[in-house]
Amino acid sequence: MAVGIIDYGLGNLTSVAGAIRKLGHEPIISSSPEELSSTDRLILPGVGAFGDGMRLLRERELVEPLTRMVCDQGKPILGICLGSQLLGLTSEEFGYQEGLGWVKVRVRRLPVGEATVRIPHIGWNDLHQIRPSILFKDVPRNAVFYYVHSYYLDPEDAALVTGECDYGGRFVGAFEQDNIYATQFHPEKSQRAGLNMLRNFIEQA
Repeated sequence: MAVGIIDYGLGNLTSVAGAIRKLGHEPIISSSPEELSSTDRLILPGVGAFGDGMRLLRERELVEPLTRMVCDQGKPILGICLGSQLLGLTSEEFGYQEGLGWVKVRVRRLPVGEATVRIPHIGWNDLHQIRPSILFKDVPRNAVFYYVHSYYLDPEDAALVTGECDYGGRFVGAFEQDNIYATQFHPEKSQRAGLNMLRNFIEQA
């Protein structure tokens, strides 16, 4: 299975590619719409600021080709961390920012509550599986995943949410809509549970 990793200048591309190779599949890291369109699956990784991510996608002229692949042709895509946020409508990070708009999700800053709850949220934490997902096959219900973020996903439709995390309150850890899948955490850094999740996306989505 050929898996296209979208190279727009942000994200742990080599970590994602290494995880895919470990699963026995072929990663193709590319910013070429032609190369990406030839793959079976897409992954949109990301680490950094929302506005920078959208700017780089536009500068590399990826927005329209990716929209055709995902929204018109139905190619499965997995957004990871910042990549999951870019799939949505808007973000409030450093002012109002518009996203790809494929899913009715808005990105908001994690609330600062208890003194022990630090922002950004960095490290291992839970994922409560709140509704069935193909991503959860062979993933224990008590599995933990690796998070690095200061903003969270706020969907208009709660039915999109498949998993939640507790960190000073509940926030969305994973969501899906048709062929679009997203995780706020990094499955490529989350050991066996994360590899199982990536395998499910590649082989079952």
